[in-house]
Amino acid sequence: MKMYTANDYKKGQPRWCPGCGDHFFLASLHKAMAEIGVAPHETAVISGIGCSSRLPYYVNTYAMQTVHGRAAAISTGAKVVNPNLTVWQVSGDGDGLAIGGNHFIHAMRRNIDINIILLNNRIYGLTKGQYSPTSPRGFVSKSSPYGTVEDPFRPAELCFGARGHFFARSVATDAKGTQEILKAAKLHKGVAVCEILQNCVIFNNGVYDSVYTNEGRKKNCIYVRHGEKLVFGENNEFGLVQQGFGLKVVEIGKDGYTLDDILVHDAHCEDNTLQLKIAEMSNENGFPVALGVIRDVEAPTYNDSVYAQIEEVSAKKKYHNFNELLETNDIWEVK
Repeated sequence: MKMYTANDYKKGQPRWCPGCGDHFFLASLHKAMAEIGVAPHETAVISGIGCSSRLPYYVNTYAMQTVHGRAAAISTGAKVVNPNLTVWQVSGDGDGLAIGGNHFIHAMRRNIDINIILLNNRIYGLTKGQYSPTSPRGFVSKSSPYGTVEDPFRPAELCFGARGHFFARSVATDAKGTQEILKAAKLHKGVAVCEILQNCVIFNNGVYDSVYTNEGRKKNCIYVRHGEKLVFGENNEFGLVQQGFGLKVVEIGKDGYTLDDILVHDAHCEDNTLQLKIAEMSNENGFPVALGVIRDVEAPTYNDSVYAQIEEVSAKKKYHNFNELLETNDIWEVK
């Protein structure tokens, strides 16, 4: 088996604004692809339209930039036609959740075996600063000068609501964390959604400042790993416990709470109730932002089911190809 390096997956000169989160993510993707070890000619990167959707130009794999919001549809077709192909779909929050929202939720429902990368900067960057489906209520932008009066989509909530079986999150500047969830996404059989939090340095700079540095993540994030305690803080001094139907942050060793009281993360639980509560935590409501693989549950995939159905139906038919089909009817030979 050939060993690959990140350079085997690099191509072209990225053209994004200096400091854009896309640069950080691309570097992590190259490294993750090398560690995964799938050959470039067995990999496809497919995108829609937007700043993030330029990414296929910078990978030495099969690649396609499609039309706005249709990356999931093209990715689905590519995977069904060639089930051995590893497909990475790259979309921004505008491309993937606005015009592409319908395709996004149906990819979840079908559980097609593709990896969906959602680069979420809560803004339309390529079209110069309009609010997006993930922009918060009251957000001031070029298309909402007095503040948007809409509530945003929460990508995790949308994924879970559409019966998604894999959801993970990382911060673009966290190379190790990003690579970990990308590798986990590849190992998952079925649709895998990876939300990447990143700043748009031109139109929405600072939106993730609280988690954009190592120091910020130590204070404001929790790394969730299956089978491990849900602890966080610079010295893992805090943890999550269940309170009624919700969660509560406690300091370990105070108010009677010990490490035994802290919840253990179960990414494989089919009931997504607790996973969704973890995914929706935010600094604004007094909780840490959850990073890592939040949900990872096995389920039948669309592409496998299609081929299994074809084999089942074919076995019952009297014909298995076009010539045999013709021979099922009356035949005249003309000499």
